Amino acid sequence: MKAYTQHPIHRALVALCGAFVLTASAHAAGDKAAWDQAKHSAKATYDASRKHCDTLAGNAKDICQAEAKLARKKTEATAEADYKGTSKARYEARSDIASAEYDLAKEKCDGKAGNDKDVCVTEAKATRDKAIADAKADRDVKEARTDAAEDKRKADYKVANEKCDALSGDAKKACTDQAKAQIRP
Repeated sequence: MKAYTQHPIHRALVALCGAFVLTASAHAAGDKAAWDQAKHSAKATYDASRKHCDTLAGNAKDICQAEAKLARKKTEATAEADYKGTSKARYEARSDIASAEYDLAKEKCDGKAGNDKDVCVTEAKATRDKAIADAKADRDVKEARTDAAEDKRKADYKVANEKCDALSGDAKKACTDQAKAQIRP
């Protein structure tokens, strides 16, 4: 069985894909052009990486293909999350990336045998499960903070509005308008 070695061209392609991930994440949420560019770049990099993988055989080829899929998934998932700009999209991206990393780790485990392989697969599953749990916790914390901020704004508005009740006419309207303006996010 031939040991897996990463070809310099393959490393360069993976690095290029990583650069696209960083470029895509630098764009503001809702930037469709950046999202489309990241998807196109991910596909081009993936196709080039897959061609390189075709020159390999056995487990080395499987590992190479899993690395290419992981690089593509990272770029696409990050671009998608940045485009959508939601905590749910970020959670899904992190979960998808964790699953792709797990697939790569499983391929690397195939080079082992017996208990070493079993331990390797179990560690890969645990790493994936922890990454997904962290992503879920981050999503839930962000949603809780958003909900708390909204609740605080509503409470502040109720207090300000109650203070305005002592007034009448134009003074009351001005006070109420001012209260509404101060609590807007």
